[in-house]
Amino acid sequence: MIFDLWETLVDFDAAHAGEMVAGIAARLGEQPESFRRRWDAVGQRRYIGPIRDALRGIGVPEDALEDVCALRLDYNRRALVPRSGAVETLRELRLRGLKVGLISICSEEVELLWPETAFAGLFDAEVFSCTAGLSKPDPRAYLACCEQLGVEPAEALFVGDGANDELAGAERAGLRAVQIHHPVEPGDWRGERITSVPQILELVPKETPC
Repeated sequence: MIFDLWETLVDFDAAHAGEMVAGIAARLGEQPESFRRRWDAVGQRRYIGPIRDALRGIGVPEDALEDVCALRLDYNRRALVPRSGAVETLRELRLRGLKVGLISICSEEVELLWPETAFAGLFDAEVFSCTAGLSKPDPRAYLACCEQLGVEPAEALFVGDGANDELAGAERAGLRAVQIHHPVEPGDWRGERITSVPQILELVPKETPC
């Protein structure tokens, strides 16, 4: 069983994200939208390497770098709050004998803060794009997690919201894919769907040998 992080196990905190962008822009002496446009233009590169390199790449000066990183760290600390039932579901999956993995497209703050979160110790394998140097839907991300779990792709089920083509990417890598979505926003995915993390328990056996 392999999970996505954002919008799967954790909600994207738009309000606090906006506050973070405003704080960074104020530190840099510019308007929030101006900074956001430059940051968004970096694309996936901000998630597959050191965050300071990405910030330098859009012109954040050295004397502001640590302040900006502190604002980002504070945002991620507040945002990494499990969705309802997520922790309990992960624990139940492990009690059933299933190996549990995580693949996250994320900047390095997430991995840095991970030991502080309620998720610490609940995964048998974790693939963070910032240190793996690759991200979904690259098949190598899924295969790396399967290898860490000691399972074949055909034996693994991937659960995600569907961003970044991650569900089709999982299927191309040989995994079974399930979308988790808000009940009023099913999206374009035509495969299996659930609307809450605990519902994943209905798709796996109560007991499994490994």
